[in-house]
Amino acid sequence: MQSSDPRNFFETDAEQATRKRRAAKAGNKYGNPIQLKSKILAAVVDPRSPSSAVLVAESAGAVRRVSLDDDGDVKTVYRGPTSPVCSLAVGGPGNRTLFAGSWDKCVWSWDLATKAVGRKYIGHSDFVKALVCAKVGGKDCLISGGADKKIIVWDIASGARLHTLKDDIVNMMSLQDLVVDHASSSEDEICLVSASSDPHIRRWKIRLDGWEQVVEDAPDAPGTERRTVLEHETTIYKLVFDYDSADVDLWTSSGDGTAKCLSRLKGFTADDTYDHGGHVRAVAVTDEWIITGGRDEDLKFWNRALGKLHCCLQGHFDEITDLAILEASKGTRSRVCSVSIDGTVRTWPLDKAGLGALVEEQNKPAQILEEEEAETGNDGLLSVDEEAELAALMEDDE
Repeated sequence: MQSSDPRNFFETDAEQATRKRRAAKAGNKYGNPIQLKSKILAAVVDPRSPSSAVLVAESAGAVRRVSLDDDGDVKTVYRGPTSPVCSLAVGGPGNRTLFAGSWDKCVWSWDLATKAVGRKYIGHSDFVKALVCAKVGGKDCLISGGADKKIIVWDIASGARLHTLKDDIVNMMSLQDLVVDHASSSEDEICLVSASSDPHIRRWKIRLDGWEQVVEDAPDAPGTERRTVLEHETTIYKLVFDYDSADVDLWTSSGDGTAKCLSRLKGFTADDTYDHGGHVRAVAVTDEWIITGGRDEDLKFWNRALGKLHCCLQGHFDEITDLAILEASKGTRSRVCSVSIDGTVRTWPLDKAGLGALVEEQNKPAQILEEEEAETGNDGLLSVDEEAELAALMEDDE
């Protein structure tokens, strides 16, 4: 009989220490965790309930709607893929279609309301890692990026491939994220920005009749051609445009351990750098905070005005993979949602008082926590079966 329990196989001392540390953290209730049965690889806000629900991509091969309020409903599931789902987007006519990129090399789609399976977009030769929707020349388009180093532009209605974007000069590796720069786009031409496993950020101009990579003078060397924005040392995981700012700067997170603000006025060169440490998988931006999360499992809130770390919140017991900002009302941010390889969806306040209360709770002396656990009859330990299940959840995806 086979077993997925890592204790039945050879483990290094470091692996044993990591497993024990994560098992010890797994029972915490910080961030009001909603536990799913598989790893969570991406998340987007549900546009129908932008203050209270997210759609998450699961390694089990499904997309799940998660209600973040008291009911914690997770029953709405969009099924079809049999391989892990690793990227999500919502778009199409009326913003009524859910798209998911899968390890099976396809982009799946569903009617957001009915869960009916829609068109499947087939064209990539490797994992579909990034998705974004846009309207180009009046046509609803889907843009996908894959581990095959290609960006494909699709006509959503017909499923036709309109363009395949590739960088033939500077080697482009597996795509990690795609975002539309609305500040540089027009009705007939959009500006797409891509991030990949190489440290280069690329910009593309896309029309219905063609496309081109943005090539311009280097900001610090007039007359020198610049094909890419090079401000990081390695993989760039996330791109976020700051539409709360008049300049609409670009924020990035990277495997080099930093999140950066790339100034539009300075030709997308680094204006601010936040040293999170480890691989920074996700970054989210509000008018007050820069929020980062990644491989070290911690969520960090940086005071935007001061450029300093405000607080560090614990809760997740494996790598944080994505962040989503929820709205209390139009234009008003209320909470940030984080998702992780640990299979939990957690929510955190954005007000200073709420953050302060969480920091105080997490800083309680260990003795007080032990006394509280004794009073409730919870010793914080996992059963053998629970530890085996947890270990299976924490196995690597790749």
